[in-house]
Amino acid sequence: MSANQFIPQGGIFSAINNISDQSVTDKNSTSDIKNESTSSFFDTLKAKLNEVNDAQVAAEDKTAAFVSGDDTNIHDVMIATEEAKMSLDLAIQVRNKLVDAYQEINRMQL
Repeated sequence: MSANQFIPQGGIFSAINNISDQSVTDKNSTSDIKNESTSSFFDTLKAKLNEVNDAQVAAEDKTAAFVSGDDTNIHDVMIATEEAKMSLDLAIQVRNKLVDAYQEINRMQL
């Protein structure tokens, strides 16, 4: 299962992507800033979610290999599973912080 299936196409993520695209455009238009990275925040977030997904898949593969009787060390299985769990927990905490920041921005009065 891919983690990208859970990324909504609208809402907060499109707003964040639009804001980061606008900030990159603004930064590139000034003459003081040179060689600015063109990857957006949304692209970075998507890449990190892919890494979390890869860790989950690797842990699942090692677990399946161990259960099927392949020559797999239980320590490797436990380490891969724990790394996948920790990376997922971190991704959830980052998501929570993003949602909190978005809600705080929405509460601001103009």
